[in-house]
Amino acid sequence: MSPTILIVDDENSIVQALSGLLADEDFDVVTASNGYEALQQIHTASPDLVLLDIWMPGMDGIETLKAIKKDSPYLQVIMITGHGTIETAVQATKLGAYDFIEKPLTFDKVVVAIQNALNYRRVMEENQYLRKKTLEKNAITGNSPAVQQLLSEVSIAAGSDSRVLITGEDGVGKELVARTIHYLGKRAEAPLVDINCAAIPDSLIEVELFGHEKGVFPEATGKKRGKFEVAAKGTLFLDEIGDMSPSGQAALLRVLEEKQFHRIGGNRMLDVECRIISASNKNLDEEIEKGAFRKDLLHRLKVLPITVPPLRRRSEDIPLLVETFLKENAQDQAPPKTISGPALEILCHHPWPGNVRELKNLVERLAIMVKRSKINVTDLPAPYHPDPPRPPLETIDLFEMDDLKDARRQFEKRFIQCKLDHYDQNITHTAKAIGVDRSYLHRLIKGMKS
Repeated sequence: MSPTILIVDDENSIVQALSGLLADEDFDVVTASNGYEALQQIHTASPDLVLLDIWMPGMDGIETLKAIKKDSPYLQVIMITGHGTIETAVQATKLGAYDFIEKPLTFDKVVVAIQNALNYRRVMEENQYLRKKTLEKNAITGNSPAVQQLLSEVSIAAGSDSRVLITGEDGVGKELVARTIHYLGKRAEAPLVDINCAAIPDSLIEVELFGHEKGVFPEATGKKRGKFEVAAKGTLFLDEIGDMSPSGQAALLRVLEEKQFHRIGGNRMLDVECRIISASNKNLDEEIEKGAFRKDLLHRLKVLPITVPPLRRRSEDIPLLVETFLKENAQDQAPPKTISGPALEILCHHPWPGNVRELKNLVERLAIMVKRSKINVTDLPAPYHPDPPRPPLETIDLFEMDDLKDARRQFEKRFIQCKLDHYDQNITHTAKAIGVDRSYLHRLIKGMKS
């Protein structure tokens, strides 16, 4: 399908000449003689690009450009003028014009400009599509009140350019929240650069953040751009900020205060142009009390605090999460596996110390290992299976037992040991599982040891 070009010019000779040229180049052409007609044509013909004359009676090209960009911000516009000035070109560019061509027109130049603008539009559409897919892939899944509150906070943070501090346990999805804020914000077209502060040695953290000049130390065989520089216009995500070294904290604080930095070994000051989002699985107030984290740095980072809830506080989201992860792990063209009601009920009551990450890993394991289309209770591995198989009777030497009372005692001992192992020696959980009081179970265990 050929692209449609809208030509807007009050000079009929220009319109006729351009129409013939573009028709020969296999474009569909629609025309307008003024700004009002142009806006009507955009509404009815939905052109892919507009060639717009600046000097027209009534509604001139600049006013028409403003109206076009207000209603169709992604429609590419090339301005045409016979009386161009630098000021006019700058103004048109700021308003969103793709290019600026002066009369008399060179047809080759017009065609090249149109092809470049259409290619640019395709790239923008591809970026929009990829951004949409990225958001879908990284969507925060759940309908629980805890997740709805989180989504509200994420939306507010995305609409701002202030620094964000994300806290929560391991595996809750702090990086996911950071990515969502970035891709929903105005910096989405720029890079999101992350650095794991816990994985960088103390001696290298400043090099990673600020970069270095060539020759500043023996290993510096070339210039290196730091994360602050790479993330320019975008977002710098400082993951596990609570594990940053004291020297790294001091250097980061200085940069946040001065909003400038220089590469190690360099003198030229560079402006901080990126947004800062940080995350930690530690309680930073407690780290401050222990002397492990700077209070003044926390104040700089914690402009917009967001706490990601653990999975045990949003267990009603587990069915939706399991369904999502099963779809992600569907093999080839086969439909995703399903999970039985009893098995799902067990997962909903598990404490999930590893949070969403643990659940995702388990579902991936089940999707691979279970060959049937439905996952059942018996497919759940320890410690998720509520009633692990008991040791076979053959492992108990019946001939060494004196009587029925001794056999009952041996079996009870084996049974309790098995349950304790299943619940990681947790007396409370074990007592509840086997239907006895904690105090009674304590007496049984004490009797087993005597």
